[in-house]
Amino acid sequence: MTETRVERKERTRRAILDAALELCEDSSLVALSLRQVAGRVGIVPTGFYRHFDSIEALGLALVDESFVSLRAMLRDVRRVEAGGTAPVSFAAIVDRSVDTLVSHVHAQRAHFAFIARERTAGPPSVREAIRHEIELCERELATDLARLPGPDAWSTEDLRILSNLIVTAMVHTAESLVAVAGRPEAERRLTQTARTQLRMVIIGALQWRSGQE
Repeated sequence: MTETRVERKERTRRAILDAALELCEDSSLVALSLRQVAGRVGIVPTGFYRHFDSIEALGLALVDESFVSLRAMLRDVRRVEAGGTAPVSFAAIVDRSVDTLVSHVHAQRAHFAFIARERTAGPPSVREAIRHEIELCERELATDLARLPGPDAWSTEDLRILSNLIVTAMVHTAESLVAVAGRPEAERRLTQTARTQLRMVIIGALQWRSGQE
């Protein structure tokens, strides 16, 4: 079957994204040139602009790819637990969330390696996009926590603080998983530590009452 123009354009766009991820493995997006990317893909430099306005626009697309599916997966984990017939188990939510995160990092390791680097070293617009995506994760988690027994009586600010603690821990875990790639025992210890840390946070949080000093 003959490839359509739309299919060919999408294939080239995908190749540009993959090339950028590969080229950024040992450096940051700020050091990447569109000529490098175009050369890796096998297109003329002007061909780059048929897909992205700039290297920063390319970076923003990579940020979007990295977070959208993860947010959807974590959202599904929480909703399955909260919508079940059995009493809500915070330990189960923690365990399933960590397992989901580990699976997603395995499947999208290059994306998370990119995020880990660009979160501090990337162009301002890319750093801001990553910060915004992490904030969205926190907001969605806070909304779901408000539906569960205990936190349902908390103030909005307290829910925000708890969700920030949880998401910050998971971001750190994702970055650490990237660092120990290919070392199963180190990953096992890291995953178990992440579960323990999050359970400690939840156990402590369940004793909290909004308004207490």
